[in-house]
Amino acid sequence: MKLYSDEPGHEHVRALASVAVAQLARVEVPAALWRKQRLGELSADDAGLLAADFEADYFGTNSEPPRFVAVAMTTGTLDDAARLCASHGLRAYDAVQLATALAVRQADESCTAFAVFDRSLRRAAAAEGFDLVPVSLP
Repeated sequence: MKLYSDEPGHEHVRALASVAVAQLARVEVPAALWRKQRLGELSADDAGLLAADFEADYFGTNSEPPRFVAVAMTTGTLDDAARLCASHGLRAYDAVQLATALAVRQADESCTAFAVFDRSLRRAAAAEGFDLVPVSLP
């Protein structure tokens, strides 16, 4: 969301050179944008524009490749997410995000950073050995 909304900490996410996201982001990001619109934080036009920006970043355009890598859900990732719920007390979607990050790190050991602003998910990501972005929260 911080790529599309000037929430606290957005500058940390926007500074990342590359980003991998769980395929679940395809639903999570538009849902969050439209929720902001319903709460009066965004106009309908702005929410629509930001949702279109997200889709261009997710799928790419005729002139630009996707901005990030969308990581498909697998049975193994979902199994890991279920384990993470138990071991770290995470909510379902947070566990899926962390399980996805673990899958990315397993495929590419250089992927060690995890951008996260939720305190319980930060604790779990740190316990799983990720470097946190940002380093600390206010």
